[in-house]
Amino acid sequence: MTDFLAFLRNTSYPGRGIAVGKDRVYYFIMGRSENSRNRIFSLTEDGIRTEAFDPSKLTDPSLIIYHPVRSMGDSLIVTNGNQTDTIRDMGDFRAALATREYEPDDPNWTPRISAILNADGSFSLSILKRVDGRCLRCTYDYEGCDEGRGYFISTYQGDGSPLPSFAGEPMPIDMPEPEEVWAALNQDNKVSLYTNVHGEVKLFNKHLGD
Repeated sequence: MTDFLAFLRNTSYPGRGIAVGKDRVYYFIMGRSENSRNRIFSLTEDGIRTEAFDPSKLTDPSLIIYHPVRSMGDSLIVTNGNQTDTIRDMGDFRAALATREYEPDDPNWTPRISAILNADGSFSLSILKRVDGRCLRCTYDYEGCDEGRGYFISTYQGDGSPLPSFAGEPMPIDMPEPEEVWAALNQDNKVSLYTNVHGEVKLFNKHLGD
C-alpha cells in the first residue's frame, strides 16, 4: 500500500487525480500553464464544475471547463473531463466510455480518468490512454475496500515533456483527511481539490486562499 501523502509530496505533477475509499472520494486538478491554473471549483446542484477564476485570462476552455462531479441516480460520477456528462446521459459507465478516448492535446495525449461510486459501496475506475497511436481502455471494478484504504489513479506519472501517462493498475493507498491531501499537493502546481467524506463536500481553491 502506498503512503498517499508521501507520494503527493514527492510527485510534483501527477496532473489530475481521483482517489476513492470506503467512505470518501477526492478529486484534484493541477496546472502548469496560465490557462490551466486560472481555475476554481464551484458547487452545482448535482456536483461541481470548473470555472475560470479570471474570465479575462481564459483562452481555450475546451479541455479545462467541465463538470468533474455529477450524480446519476444513487451513484456518483467523478472524471477529469466532459465524459462526466457522457456517462450521466447514457446511464452506463462502460458503454459511455466506449464512445470516448484520450484528450486530443498532442503531444501529451492526456488520459481520461473516470470513476463511478455506487450506493452499495462498490466502485469502478477507468483510464483511456494513448498507446502506439491507439486508445487503450482499462476499467477496474472493486466490490468495495476496507476502512482507511482506497485506490488512486491520475493522468500522469509525474512531470516531463511530453508528460508520461499513468501506468499500471490504480494504486492502493491509505486515505488521509482532506486538509492533509491539500497540504501535500505541490504548492506551485496545485489548483483545486474536491473532497466528499460521508457525503460532506469540501472545496479547496488556491485562488480563493484555501
